Amino acid sequence: MQVILTQDVEKLGGAGDIVTVKAGYGRNFLLPRGYALVASRGNVARLEHHKRAIAKRQEERKEGDLAVVKKLESVSVSIARKVGEDDKMFGSVSTRDIADALVAQNVEVDRRAVRLKEPLRSLGQHTVEIRFSADVKCELVVNVVAIR
Repeated sequence: MQVILTQDVEKLGGAGDIVTVKAGYGRNFLLPRGYALVASRGNVARLEHHKRAIAKRQEERKEGDLAVVKKLESVSVSIARKVGEDDKMFGSVSTRDIADALVAQNVEVDRRAVRLKEPLRSLGQHTVEIRFSADVKCELVVNVVAIR
């Protein structure tokens, strides 16, 4: 099934791209959520007409993301967690915790932009990637400290 992406979809393509996907993925995920349109002759012609608007919207979003990256360069995040014997943490630090700590410092970051291979389960400094798009990303140092 061929579809036209209306938004950037990770590991698939950017807005305005015509991609081939399995019918179930297109019909059950991309189309209902508004991420894509069926690549019919009329939609392809409409896409050519709207490419400038799509490019402008992506450029505005990229400028906003770069402004947030500039803010993130001057921010440090410290998250406190309870620990038991031998500095063993109770629970872990997730992407939501990091995003909430950034919001507390007046930096709006969607939790889905925070990339962790797995939740942070140890005390100390950890480097976390924050990816807004394929070409706009930065690294943030998160310090996990103990509460006794």
